Amino acid sequence: MSGSATIEGLRKFRKKLLRERDPWHDTSRRFRIRRFAGPECFLDHLEGVRVAHLTDLHVGRVTPMEVQYDAVSMTNAGKPDLVVISGDFVCHSQVYLDDLTDVISKIDAPVFAVLGNHDHWAGAEPVRKALRRGGAEVLDNSHTTITIRNQPLQVLGLDDAYTGHADHRHALKGLRSDLPVIGLSHIAEEADALWEEGVPLVFSGHTHAGQVTVARLHELSVGRLAGHKYIHGLYGSRGAEDPKGAVYVGAGVGAAIVSLRVGERAKREVAFFELGTQPGAFDEHHQEQEAHPGRVPSTKTKERRAEAVRRKHERRERRNGNGKRPDLNH
Repeated sequence: MSGSATIEGLRKFRKKLLRERDPWHDTSRRFRIRRFAGPECFLDHLEGVRVAHLTDLHVGRVTPMEVQYDAVSMTNAGKPDLVVISGDFVCHSQVYLDDLTDVISKIDAPVFAVLGNHDHWAGAEPVRKALRRGGAEVLDNSHTTITIRNQPLQVLGLDDAYTGHADHRHALKGLRSDLPVIGLSHIAEEADALWEEGVPLVFSGHTHAGQVTVARLHELSVGRLAGHKYIHGLYGSRGAEDPKGAVYVGAGVGAAIVSLRVGERAKREVAFFELGTQPGAFDEHHQEQEAHPGRVPSTKTKERRAEAVRRKHERRERRNGNGKRPDLNH
């Protein structure tokens, strides 16, 4: 079956979900299925490899579990060869780790993951363990190789840059230049440096596409105020002659504070990338976009973020009876 036929079947599957569910409580209608081709440089190495991208699941009280299972159902229906998830699996606690494990375990294809800032705030190691129990491979500043129908593909993962855990040198150590590679990073701006090291396609998240995309409010909140260059969708270049690369910023599945999403670009999404397919071979959701000006975090900002992780860790230790003094805030 061709890729186009499979994706069309996926869209029919989504419509079937809509017909069978109570429309007032439906979750799948809030999703969008988006499809893109891979970089031209993969054409000589890969053929017919489908990657599904999810991000920002935020398993917890803000996002209904029906949303999580819909995302998994749509992912499986697309029959990907592998699934990459670019961080923020939880919100602010470890209460829902068993639910996270259950969600990951229901994905049919091999899963590769990197952590996000919320995962470090909640406790990185318990989140890693929950992901591994579900069958995911967590890439902490490392890379691995998966073979799909005798075609090797390297998958590189950066730990979260927002909280200061990304280590490019360690992640890139031993990476083979003669094999195709894709990258994962919760923060999309890390793609700039990865491109320079031969990683032509990076999958990211973090922004939730701004969650409100009417009147270009997402460009104000995520771009100007938060200082992100990449807000939602495809940026950079997939051309073989362009020395840059491309980064895809997913709109995400869940939310950490409020579940409100307004505007077409803010819809929850499952994105599929056809590696080994020429860009332009089929209709894509949109073409590569120009980056926004962005703003590099200051040293003070980076220190403040790292301190937040440390404080949250200390509070958990005291709450669990491992600290030296009681936590007066809980």
